[in-house]
Amino acid sequence: MTALPPVEALERMMLERMMLIRAYEETLVDLHGRGRAAGTCTAIGQEASAVGVVAALTPDDLILTNHRSAGHLLARGADPGRMLAEVQGKSGGYCGGKSGSLHISAKELGIVLTSTIVGGELALATGVGLSRSMQGGPGIVVCFFGDGAACEGRFHESLNLAAVWSLPILYVCENNQWQAFVHRKETMTADGVAGHAAAYGIDSAVVDGNDPLAVFEAAAAATAAIRRTGKPFLLEAMTYRLRGHFEPDDQSYVDPGELARWRERDPVVLLRLRLERDGLLDAAAAARMEESVRTRMEAAAAFAEASPYPAPEELTRDVYA
Repeated sequence: MTALPPVEALERMMLERMMLIRAYEETLVDLHGRGRAAGTCTAIGQEASAVGVVAALTPDDLILTNHRSAGHLLARGADPGRMLAEVQGKSGGYCGGKSGSLHISAKELGIVLTSTIVGGELALATGVGLSRSMQGGPGIVVCFFGDGAACEGRFHESLNLAAVWSLPILYVCENNQWQAFVHRKETMTADGVAGHAAAYGIDSAVVDGNDPLAVFEAAAAATAAIRRTGKPFLLEAMTYRLRGHFEPDDQSYVDPGELARWRERDPVVLLRLRLERDGLLDAAAAARMEESVRTRMEAAAAFAEASPYPAPEELTRDVYA
């Protein structure tokens, strides 16, 4: 069989990674429903943004993210078993069972932190970016946040400092149209967030956040600019949160028509259909890919279930006074 051209191989890789992210979060929802895990914030519908951006990064790049972080971690190569163990408070998790689903960090993957404080990662990314700039290392800093965080003062403070200090930060706004239970149109008059960057002399771009290849190309161009100039860049990925703010959530506040329209743009479905249309993936290969993902998630759930809870003496480890 002839080797796939790079872009085609990339798209197949991205589809598999997006399927994994979707399966992971659906597994987490199921575990919660059966009383085996705490409620969490999912990012179902936003997989293309996570996979597209992370595919454009190098191992030297550092990531700071928010409460919808599972996609970013899995796109970076995180083990779903260790993630599920962390969510369930088990010692086999990335942080020894102490972080839950909303605070996972993984130094070996360059995941500095996830923050549940809306916009918290924006302020912290400024410090990490300053450190990276002073050390003169090869990597850049990538900060994921949502449109809700862009309505906070720390968004403007962080962009201002990054511009003044010329920090190598890629700001990625995953504009999923919702700020907890409030639609973004109720909190901002502009159609998006990228326009704010110009006020600080920061270049920006807007991309279809449900098209992973478009996101990858935009992120690759943005990261190349940052590496060349050392200056920050803001990328806004327009996407949609297909599930509620926090599980469980019946989405009674969501316009059914709007939700239906965005479901038709499900990024996992769209990419699979595009690959099949272009002759890059047949139904049998897609089925094998799905089966592989299901098998991996079953193994991940089994690992998490078998992992022991932390020993009592772990309670005060890593606690500083």
